[in-house]
Amino acid sequence: MTQTPITLAPRAALLVVDVQKGFDDPSFWGPRNNPAAEDNIAALMDAWRESGRPVVLVRHASQPGSVLAPDHPGHAFKDLVEKRRQESLVVTKTVNSAFYGTPDLADWLAAEGIAQVVVAGIQTNMCVETTARMAGNLGFDVLVPLDATHTFDLAGPDGLALTADQLATATAVNLQGGGFARVVTTPELLSAASGAGGRAA
Repeated sequence: MTQTPITLAPRAALLVVDVQKGFDDPSFWGPRNNPAAEDNIAALMDAWRESGRPVVLVRHASQPGSVLAPDHPGHAFKDLVEKRRQESLVVTKTVNSAFYGTPDLADWLAAEGIAQVVVAGIQTNMCVETTARMAGNLGFDVLVPLDATHTFDLAGPDGLALTADQLATATAVNLQGGGFARVVTTPELLSAASGAGGRAA
């Protein structure tokens, strides 16, 4: 999706947003898109570890009755994340933006001297997009690999509805067209992380 090679900073942080078991319940969420999302997220986490870059795990704590509630098994990270967890910072939030969570993500990034973030995870048009928008507003250089995200069909007012793919397209337009982030692909980031697709800045 990008026209020029990606440059990744040596300390670019990968934000893995809400990759939790509760999103595997189709009876709760409905149809989803991008079945390759989890494999791409795993590949990014592996590349970040191999290159020594930091990974931040974000987890949503919903209200009781939700499949993402803290007392529900769905609150747990998916196995692909848990097995790669290592010493990652874990941010817990109750709203869409990872920047309104505990511990404070913006403070941690500042303390670590991190100015570039890559945002992947679930849902594309909800917590991924909201986190990316806020990161852009806060002055971070933001990259969003759309193929390392997924979402679900969604109904709106007055009978309006969009499919998961339509919502993902809207997110791509909102983020890059609105100047919040650059929309990229997992292969581009893997190439950059390995040093093959761009030089570290």
